[in-house]
Order: sequence, then C-alpha cells, then structure tokens
Amino acid sequence: MPLPLPRPVFDANSAAAGFGDLPEWDLTDLYPSPEAPQLAADLAFVERAVVAFEAAHKGKLASLSADQMLACVQDYEAIDIAAGRLMSYAGLRYYQNTMDSDRAKFMADMQDKITTFTTPMVFFSLEFNRLDENHLAGLLAANEALARYKPVFDRMRAMRPYQLSDELETFLHDESVVGASAWNRLFDETMAGLTFTPENETLSLEATLNLLTDPDRARREAAARALAKVFERDIKLFSRIHNTLAKEKEIHDRWRKMPTPQTGRHLSNHVEPEVVEALRNAVVAAYPRLSHRYYALKAKWLGLERMQVWDRNAPLPQESPKLVDWDTARQTVQAAYASFDPRMAALSEPFFSKGWIDAGVKPGKAPGAFAHPTVTTVHPYVMLNYLGKPRDVMTLAHELGHGVHQVLAAAQGELLSSTPLTLAETASVFGEMLTFRKLLDGASTPAERKTLLAGKVEDMINTVVRQIAFYDFECKLHAARAQGELTPDDINALWMSVQAESLGPVFDFMPGYETFWAYIPHFVHSPFYVYAYAFGDGLVNALYAAYADGLPGFQEKYFDMLKAGGSKHHKELLAPFGLDASDPKFWDKGLSMIAGFIDELEAMEA
Repeated sequence: MPLPLPRPVFDANSAAAGFGDLPEWDLTDLYPSPEAPQLAADLAFVERAVVAFEAAHKGKLASLSADQMLACVQDYEAIDIAAGRLMSYAGLRYYQNTMDSDRAKFMADMQDKITTFTTPMVFFSLEFNRLDENHLAGLLAANEALARYKPVFDRMRAMRPYQLSDELETFLHDESVVGASAWNRLFDETMAGLTFTPENETLSLEATLNLLTDPDRARREAAARALAKVFERDIKLFSRIHNTLAKEKEIHDRWRKMPTPQTGRHLSNHVEPEVVEALRNAVVAAYPRLSHRYYALKAKWLGLERMQVWDRNAPLPQESPKLVDWDTARQTVQAAYASFDPRMAALSEPFFSKGWIDAGVKPGKAPGAFAHPTVTTVHPYVMLNYLGKPRDVMTLAHELGHGVHQVLAAAQGELLSSTPLTLAETASVFGEMLTFRKLLDGASTPAERKTLLAGKVEDMINTVVRQIAFYDFECKLHAARAQGELTPDDINALWMSVQAESLGPVFDFMPGYETFWAYIPHFVHSPFYVYAYAFGDGLVNALYAAYADGLPGFQEKYFDMLKAGGSKHHKELLAPFGLDASDPKFWDKGLSMIAGFIDELEAMEA
C-alpha cells in the first residue's frame, strides 16, 4: 500500500521553540516493532494465503457461483488488509526518519517481499475483467453481499480496454520495485538529505521553505536564493528522475493504448475527463479575477511596485508575528469541529490522545503533511511538520478532516473504504473551512479580519490556482517527453510558462526560480494528482455554501457522504446537496467564493 502524498506545503513558517509537547506516533497498533511475532505471522499469512488463493481461483472465476465469488472477494480482501498493514507500518516508520538506513532497508525489504508474494494475485483483476457482462450482472443479482462490491468491480472493469496479457501484467507488477518505486525512493531520500544555507544557517528543505513567509523580506530572499542554488546544483539528477518516470509512463500508456497521459489518473479517480477539463478551464479563465487581482492588491499592501517570488507568501505588514502553541491549535480546531457537529470533535479526539499524530519537525522526517488510512482494521495516522504559525493550525484542521473521513469510511471494509482522490480532499478542505469561519467570526478588529481573509485567499489560491498551474505543467511535461529526452532547460522553460500565466503580471522571477519544479513530490510519486486539490476546494466551497444557506439536514447528509467512502460515484454523493460536478457552471460557484473574499479585501482599501 503506497503512502499518500503530503498536501502541498508551500507556505508554512519558521521554526521556533515553545509549542508545548508535540505528539509522536505510537505505531504499536500496527506492530510493536519490526521483530514483533505478529508482523512475522502476517508476512507468513500473506505468502501462504496468496498461494492458496491462486490455487483455488485462477482460471476458475467464470465458473464460480455468486456465493463462491463472494468468498473469493473476501479472501482477496483479507490478503489486502494484511499486506496493507505491513506496508503501512514499514512506510510510516520510514517517513519518521528517511535518513535512517535501517528503516529504509526494512521498508525496501518489505516492499520486495510483498511485491513478490502478491505477484500470483495479478490474475484476479485480469480474469475478472474478462467475465461476461450479463454473467456478472446475474451474480450480483443473486447475492446482495456480493452486490455491495459493485463500485469496486466498476472501477476494475473501467481498465478492461487497457489491460495487457496476464504475462505482461505479472511482469510489470514484479518490475515495479526497480521501476517507479525505486525512482520515488531516490527522490525522497535525496530531498530529505538536502541542506540549505540562507544567511549562513544550515537548514532542511522544510525549514527553508518555511522562511518564505518570514516577515523580514531579506530573509525571504535569502531562503529563495538558497533553494535555487541547491536545486540548480542537483538539477541534472532531478531531470533524470522526471525524464525516466515520464518515459516509463509513456511506455506503459502506449502498450495499454491509453488515449492520453491523464487517462489513468482519471480512471483511478473515477471522474470523467470532461469534468476535469471543465475544472481546469474554469480556473484558468479565472486567473485574472483571482490570483492576478489578489497579488496586485498584495503588492500595494507591501509597498511594492513589483512582486518577487519570495513575496508571494509574505505576511501582511500589519500582521504581527504570532506563534500558536500546540494546545491552542488543538483547542481551536476541535472547537470549530464541535460547532459544526459534536461528533466531529469526538472523532478527532483519539488522534490527540492515542498517538495517532506525529507533529514535530525532526531531522530526516519527511516534509509536508498527510493522513494515512493504514487499513480499516486499525486506524489512520496523521503526519505534520508543526511550526507554530496560523497556517499550521489550518494544516492540522485539514489533515484531521482526512482522518475523520477515513475513520467513518472504514466501516465500508477495505475494498470499499478508499475514496478517489477527487473526493478524498472533501472532508479535509471542509475541516479547514470550518476552522477558518470560526476564526473569522471571532475576529475583533478590521485588521484581524483582513489578515484572516488574506490568509484564506492565499491558501485557496495555492490550492486551486497553483495546483491547476501544476497540472498544466505536468500535461506539458508529459507531452514534450513523448517527443524525446528533455534537458533541464527544457523542463525549466515548461515550468516558467505556467508560472507567469498563473501568478500574473505583477511578478518578476529571479534567476533560479525556473528550477523550483524540482521539489514538488506529486510530479514524481503520482502524476496528475494535483488537480484533486482544486477539485476538492471547489467542491467544498459549493458544499459550504449549501451549509451556510441552511440546507435542511446538512450534517446528516455530510456524515452519510463521508461514511460512503468509495462506495458511490461523485454524482450520487453530491445529489442530496443539490450539486452536480459534471455541470460546467458548478466550478464557478466555488471560484466565486474566492473572488468574493477578494472583493471584501478590496473594499477594505476604499
């Protein structure tokens, strides 16, 4: 089971002491240690169960009765849980310190074993996808428990036109540990090992990125130039990683006859290409009334005629630097959750009290933040790099939203709990919105309200505008790589082509900024992932508008949506709220909310 990608953290803040006792993960709910007898037993179970599964079912799926097919699927699910538990433990332990060679070796060895053990399982989806449509419909009609898995089967069968022979699919499964997975590890370990020296201070990537929101403009500039210096030094390595992964993807897509590089992501997200295209087009069309307008306003606040890249996430001049201790952050988020529904606060409580959060910034720890669901028989774990600024409180609200969603969806079972990326951001962004609205309602002065509104607008621009610009960069990158090897200058040029368009005419770009694509993990780990952030933000803005308008029974509808996990399509999940993401006008609702916040900020200047 792969770890989820961190949410984009481009604007956390400088580290400082005095946050209180930051929690660390207690991974014993997965396994007490790498030497735990239960871990060895689960590994042996996977190896044994896969052999038994293949012997019992390979070549026989078409002859199974409905009851036998249900037993087959449940056997598959049991193996999936055991393998997922093992990989979750190895991966989370590794992310706590990616520079620890013992942890890296343990994860690599576990990945090798799980990949090798599960290779005989490859036949299942391939053979299942060859079942006659009418025959499968008859099986589902005959067994209600089996019919529950129809959304899983639908997602599997969406790959029917693109699947290869059994032998080739098995080869690709085996080969993955020295293909994309190996390049992913190289990227992660390289990033974790980088050090930067703004103002003669040696910092990690996370801490250096944090300086980009320092009140002192000279420190922000020093951080930006330190980042550029290191990225330029290693740009050939990052170019090699991107060239290799993009070429591997092109080869796989060509053999599968995928019509576009984005097709596989759309299929895994269970979202129609035209819906994503409508989102992308709506956001790009809105650049002038969102990012261009906001950054022109911000330049005036900062007293600048031209903005530099290190000014993008600068605090406002009237914003007094403020550190938020951990207990205050916890109370703020839980109060916001409770004001929406006490059940949300109750569901978040174990994360704080039972070691489900790892919050501190530590040497070797993976950057960013995420919530990992592990497996439905355990519970999620949240990773943060908490540095005590208001945006870190929003990150906590975001990741806890994921965690609450994952806890609620777990009742669906392993195969049905997983939510497509486009919907996986719903609860997290909604949690942020609840926290923001709680803080906004409590603002005691116009200056405090302005600071909160500006911070939210910047977060939304980072989530919507920036991520769609990232999506466009990836589309250009994969299209260009299909024509041949890309030099570092080629990739740099693609990056700059979307940056100027998305950020607007008020910006100048320092030499070296063209390399800043190098540190974005999403491009490496999960191509075209990024549009899910914009999808989730737009969806939540529309959802929150329905909540604010007093839609009857909103809380129950909301909890039902989260409990559904991956058991329903986005059209079915949104229908109770009167929303439809396939309507091209849908996205304008969410974008209008951002524009409305900017309207209010402009009015404050009048």
